[in-house]
Amino acid sequence: MNANSPASQSLELCVIEGDGVGHDIIPAVLQVLKIVVPDVVVRPAVAGWEFFQQHRIPLPEATIEEALRCRAVLIGAIAAPPYPVEGYFSPVVSLRRALQTYANLRPTRYLPVPTSRLGVDLLVVRENTEDLYIGHEHTENEGRMGIAEKVITREATERVARLAYELASKTGRRKITIVHKANVLQQSDGLFRRVALEIAGYYPEIMTDELFVDTAAYWMVKDPSRFDVILTPNLYGDILSDMAAAWGGGLGLAPSVSVGDQVTMAEPIHSGSGETQGQANPTAALLSLAMLLEHQWGRGDAARRIEGAVQAALRDGDYTVDIYTDGALSTTDFIQRICACLQ
Repeated sequence: MNANSPASQSLELCVIEGDGVGHDIIPAVLQVLKIVVPDVVVRPAVAGWEFFQQHRIPLPEATIEEALRCRAVLIGAIAAPPYPVEGYFSPVVSLRRALQTYANLRPTRYLPVPTSRLGVDLLVVRENTEDLYIGHEHTENEGRMGIAEKVITREATERVARLAYELASKTGRRKITIVHKANVLQQSDGLFRRVALEIAGYYPEIMTDELFVDTAAYWMVKDPSRFDVILTPNLYGDILSDMAAAWGGGLGLAPSVSVGDQVTMAEPIHSGSGETQGQANPTAALLSLAMLLEHQWGRGDAARRIEGAVQAALRDGDYTVDIYTDGALSTTDFIQRICACLQ
């Protein structure tokens, strides 16, 4: 549990529906939250592409202030155009930085669905505040050259590496694989590698190895059970965790939280593209919420209840259309099955 969020403190959750399917998924997931944690107070906030189109700002300062005050955030899918739009930036990336949620935790475990793989139980720990995602980009030569700046710092690498090793130690994981491309990016990825290995030296009980990111991608496809914990910079973590999600049943089932010293933000991996048709899979958001309950509020019992209900529903063949088309449940129907398992 976050040291600044004692169990006796009033539980407030800043909720951002986001875009597209977020309008279906987030209200549905809050029905489950109210069953397992009836004392929670929900504080709505706004951000995203739809909000930008109306108000020309993707992330209002009021949303940042509310998130910092609540110290717990649930954010839905966020859409983004694949082309530059003046004034638009990624609300999620900016919110992570503003909240100093410096580590993104993305687990992949076997779930009872046809597309999942037995034996997979891995965690990607992704540095969350720098690398190419700092947004330092510009064009030169009359738009014929695009340049992006990659930043890796000792301070950011130290804190995410310590969190990874502490988490592995507390949860019984026994191996951390440091993923980088230090053979080519010797000053940036090289620094990440050196600092991560320094931190590894303080945890001799945890086995440490390392892979170049292209080799890690090969093993993620060939044999994901090779991995226990992956520690990696921002961009590689984004890609590898999406690859890993395929072994857990797909992006609609893939949870994540971004954690810092003060704030935890639950953010399911799936995108916000597509219209709200009432068919989206809420599993990723449910499991992300369970992670928040445990990491931020120390409500491991409530987290286990949600995870158990998801497992039970999937074992019974309660699938949304992204898993199995015949007899697929709507978002609302799936949440009703989850609620029935909890009551």
